[in-house]
Amino acid sequence: MSIGQSLRSLRVRSRKVALAAAGAGLLLGSTAHAETLRFAFQGTLNALDPYSLNETFTLGMLGNVYEGLTKRDKDLKIIPGLAESWEVVDPLTWRFNLRKGVKFANGNDFTADDVIFSADRVRAETSDLKTRIPADSQWTKIDDHTVEVKLTSPNPILHYEWDTWYIFDKEWAEAEGAVSPVSARDTNPGPAAFKANGTGPFVIDSHEPGVKTIFKPNEGWWGEPEHNLTEVVFTPIAADGTRVAALLAGDVDLVDPVPVQDIPRVNSDPNTEALTGPELRVIHLGFNQFRDELPTSDVKGKNPFRDVNVRKAIYQAIDMEAIKERVMRGLSTPVPLLIANELFSGSGEFERLPHDPDAAKQLLADAGYPDGFSVGMDCPNDRYVNDEAICQAVVSMLARIGVTVNLNAQPKAQYFAKVLAPGGYDTDFYLLGWTPGSFDSWNVITNLVGCRDETGKGGPFNLGGYCSEEVDALAAKIVGEIDPEKRDALIKEAYTIMTNEVSHIPLHQQSLVWGKRKNIDIVQRPDNQVLFYWATVN
Repeated sequence: MSIGQSLRSLRVRSRKVALAAAGAGLLLGSTAHAETLRFAFQGTLNALDPYSLNETFTLGMLGNVYEGLTKRDKDLKIIPGLAESWEVVDPLTWRFNLRKGVKFANGNDFTADDVIFSADRVRAETSDLKTRIPADSQWTKIDDHTVEVKLTSPNPILHYEWDTWYIFDKEWAEAEGAVSPVSARDTNPGPAAFKANGTGPFVIDSHEPGVKTIFKPNEGWWGEPEHNLTEVVFTPIAADGTRVAALLAGDVDLVDPVPVQDIPRVNSDPNTEALTGPELRVIHLGFNQFRDELPTSDVKGKNPFRDVNVRKAIYQAIDMEAIKERVMRGLSTPVPLLIANELFSGSGEFERLPHDPDAAKQLLADAGYPDGFSVGMDCPNDRYVNDEAICQAVVSMLARIGVTVNLNAQPKAQYFAKVLAPGGYDTDFYLLGWTPGSFDSWNVITNLVGCRDETGKGGPFNLGGYCSEEVDALAAKIVGEIDPEKRDALIKEAYTIMTNEVSHIPLHQQSLVWGKRKNIDIVQRPDNQVLFYWATVN
């Protein structure tokens, strides 16, 4: 649903809010007005350093405060951001003309120095967004409002992910001790991790990690506001029932997500409605193929996940139609690849492996595990739609072929700290969701499948350490190929290898389900970013 072109007139109404999030220890009490948007999400907003965690929710929330050189409009089309224009001078040289008159929230001027600083900062060891720009690119300040980028190989999609590569104020970062990004695993990140200073349409007025964050409009923003908000109050509410109850009671205005089983309840209330739509995120399962032995398995001396027959057996034991109908209540689309069907023209040429428990048992026997084996599984319980329920279903399905899975489901903050590079990729079997920031296959192949080392150099979100030199070589060709048909052929070749080797198990595209009061208008993009600057309270 998109907002109108003109802002509706403001109505002032007041209402006391007392929201007790049972079991979560959260309390929100304030006087709300028509211009206040009260938003609840299932997970928390912790550190405010946007380079800490490459996660859609965190980047979306901070995208209300920070901006990139590019932005994306309501239809996800790339538009100018802090760079008002750019040109490809030659295949290895890009020039960006920066917007003049832009100030950071603290009043500092935005200049080329900030872009150069941010280009170095995002490539730092502790950054989770290293792949946003080529590691070997050279950034040069031409003048205060012009930056030139030199590449070592052509890259037609260089700027595709820059809407979520946010530009930092160099002077502020140096003064606050925020020159280096905060690691997602850092338990003592320091005060700078909980401060923000962007050029975006909102500022963070106060922040209590895991409790409440208050956003206020940035009065000095360079753009033309399309919202009528004077305040946004964000409160995490982990429990599905509590979150929906808060919406129905009028204690919050917008919630994400609404459990699929509660959609009829939300739609039947005269004051609320469910806002649904397709999402570009693909949920998948991955295997630890990096280590010689799985720490959580009863198989010793070898790694069963290194055998393609075992990976294929796990795949064929999973009944995706059952997950779609029983867990997702029909609001999901099973997919054959790690990318949404809409984002690759050749996706229709691929098919999922059929659900076949008998074939799965035979594959396990062929691999030398006729009685199965045990293994641990990591899963978030507050990040994706019905994430823990999906994992529980998988556990049940694998038990039928003799594979005993010990599920470790935990909040996303603990989950990501464990399974990502800062946690040493501490997982043997996991569930992860991925929306390619560029909406392009190269992002998927590089981030999720690229060969990596122990630190994540290579494929930083390839949690299981799958490695194919052939796929890596194809990825290097894909990023520099300008001809669309040749590029798609290379992408298809890479996906064919990944599919044949069962690098991962693609599950489904989940659907977006937000719940809102009917007096709220807000844009719901398929990338699932909650952007306050397109919200109005009527």
